[in-house]
Amino acid sequence: MSAHPHAAATAETAAESADACCAAPLPVLGRDVTVPLVTGGEVTYAALDYAASAPALQRVWDDVAAYAPYYGSVHRGAGYLSQLSTDLFENSRATVAEFLDCRPGDQVVFTRSTTDSLNLLAATLPAGCEVFVFETEHHASLLPWQDARVTYLNAPRTPEQAVATLERALADRDPYGPALVCVTGASNVTGELWPVRELAAAAHAHGARIVLDAAQLAPHHPVSVQDLDVDWIAFSGHKLYAPFGSGVLAGRADWLQDAEPYLAGGGASRKVARRADGGVDVEWHTTAARHEAGSPNVIGVYSIASACKALTEAGFDSLVERERHLIATVRAGLAEVPEVKVLSLFGDDAPRVGVISFVVEGWNSSHFAAALSAEYGIGVRDGLFCAHPLVRTLLGSDPGTQGECGAPEAAPGEKSLNAIRVSFGAGTPDEHVERFVGAVKELVRDGARWNYRTEDGRCVPDRG
Repeated sequence: MSAHPHAAATAETAAESADACCAAPLPVLGRDVTVPLVTGGEVTYAALDYAASAPALQRVWDDVAAYAPYYGSVHRGAGYLSQLSTDLFENSRATVAEFLDCRPGDQVVFTRSTTDSLNLLAATLPAGCEVFVFETEHHASLLPWQDARVTYLNAPRTPEQAVATLERALADRDPYGPALVCVTGASNVTGELWPVRELAAAAHAHGARIVLDAAQLAPHHPVSVQDLDVDWIAFSGHKLYAPFGSGVLAGRADWLQDAEPYLAGGGASRKVARRADGGVDVEWHTTAARHEAGSPNVIGVYSIASACKALTEAGFDSLVERERHLIATVRAGLAEVPEVKVLSLFGDDAPRVGVISFVVEGWNSSHFAAALSAEYGIGVRDGLFCAHPLVRTLLGSDPGTQGECGAPEAAPGEKSLNAIRVSFGAGTPDEHVERFVGAVKELVRDGARWNYRTEDGRCVPDRG
């Protein structure tokens, strides 16, 4: 069988990238963890599911461990540990603002995740606000706007088409009412970079604002609020090499200040008093605290700030260059397997981060992913990646077909309308992507060495 048409060129690009790349992967937790193989023995685990959750940087974990003995509740205590924790919490806010190159007057609100951040912004929309969002978005960006007037835009096939599609949609709206555009910076399915700066210009030209879902962009590339000219940015700590449970919404203060608090409670309230009629009057904070009710996740916030510092100090230029080398290695390897189809909106030459989704002819995606794990110790993701309309469109099926974020119900050997996703980043060793490429070739050539069955919707090794 002949290789894909782009295989030779991609392989040459990979070789050139390897020669130019010299940066070492950043130390992350779990880099030495071994896992058992169904065929016998153990192997170092290859974590290639960064797009779901990146492993925490060792530097972040060390910073959190050093702070842990000084843990204290913030904004509420006169004691030394409380005061120290308050300083750490607010300094973390400043660190994140610097990392994102925020404008003077922008607010940094700490949340639980990207999903939480975008739902918070959705709760602050002015009355009558129109929202414009491409069908290509992750569900965290696609779904929070249910209470607004939403226009869902079809998947573009070039960056230029994305801008033109948005401009046409905005030209038809009420020019005097509030409007918001929501767009991803890098696709969680294809890894392709979106023309954020151009989309922001189009939005502003038509009197709309724009929020950037940077969950997949911020861990891989520098993100500047001012350079991209976006109104808000949302991202999650657990994709930025920090532990689970913390996120950020950063940007313009006015809609946040004018809206009712996202959660009502302590921390959001500045003053509470009983009225003569027995009711309660509340004066809410106008700062970021307005939307941070309750005792905050201080360790989560500090871990995000630590990750921001670590990535900045490592230098995004070298991180981006090394990731290009890894991307080229994976794409060159997959291009040598005719049965593999890589999913893409914008084409082979589109700039991208380390996220690649594909399907394998003759394989159920869940079966293929299970074999990678059980027989090679490689962790990838299979399914629709919480971006159902996009994956269905890329697979050529009905975009309205329902599916699940997890694995399909199809048994091994049966066709599934799902894909396999490999993703990597600053902590990924060359060996992991090389093992992955070798495993794909072996599985396609020789088939699985073990029997598999479907259990609770997932394909798992059949252990008799």
